[in-house]
Amino acid sequence: MHIGLGLPIADPAVLLDWAHRADAGPFSTLGLLDRLVYGNPEPLVALSVLAGRINLQTEVLLAPLRDTALLAKQVATLDRMSGGRLVLGLGVGGRADDHLAAGVDLHTRGRRMDEQLAQLRRVWAGEPFGDDCGPIGPAPLHRSGPPILFGGFRPVALARVARWGDGFLSAVPAHWCEGLFDSVRRSWREHGRQGQPRIVAQVNVALGPQSVVDEARAAIGAYYAFTDWAERTVSGVRTTPDEIRAAIRQFADLGADEVMLYCYGTDPDQVDRLADLVG
Repeated sequence: MHIGLGLPIADPAVLLDWAHRADAGPFSTLGLLDRLVYGNPEPLVALSVLAGRINLQTEVLLAPLRDTALLAKQVATLDRMSGGRLVLGLGVGGRADDHLAAGVDLHTRGRRMDEQLAQLRRVWAGEPFGDDCGPIGPAPLHRSGPPILFGGFRPVALARVARWGDGFLSAVPAHWCEGLFDSVRRSWREHGRQGQPRIVAQVNVALGPQSVVDEARAAIGAYYAFTDWAERTVSGVRTTPDEIRAAIRQFADLGADEVMLYCYGTDPDQVDRLADLVG
């Protein structure tokens, strides 16, 4: 099983240091969250600056907030410039303020993303954007575009994995995941897909002195403040080597292909501590 590193979002200036250290370690992937009405870095821009030798993964990019034609071009550009190391994690989002700022309807976001997915595939395959509009380049490394993972918990979100994607990205604790993973795999088979969907899990971690743990918990609480589960998410942060190893083992037992260790504290020394832990 692969271990990736989820980057902190509080200070974009520290991310180059994080990425350089991660390139030297045992990590498979750099991941980055997405919001619009928040202080996080825009993930496609940030990952293009951070691209090194390991995979890049959006977790998840909120596609309905973006213009489809420009999104297709941005993704294809990063896919080509990274040598095909981009994995596109997509979701619909649920924050009303994000959708208000983007000028899109929160209540039709799922339908909008399904339409976007069809259009993205056509653009990446080199087809004209419309009757009066030619193709949009550059072409991605493969005609179907980069691998796509979908995040979400509702049945319609899980079904997108088999309809449009390559795998599933889960941001909930392991004890909630077995049913989700089973649903994704069952839908995969029912759609006649070959092989198995890629399964990626997330674990929120903070490894270091108490100041690092406190910073991470405060950042997670702020990020999830709009939900009813902010306190539970904060309390679920893994803060010791034994807790982190146990969480990784739980997801390994459920058949996950990759576990992303998500850091909300900005101290880059966490990269080295986590590298020693998983190396």
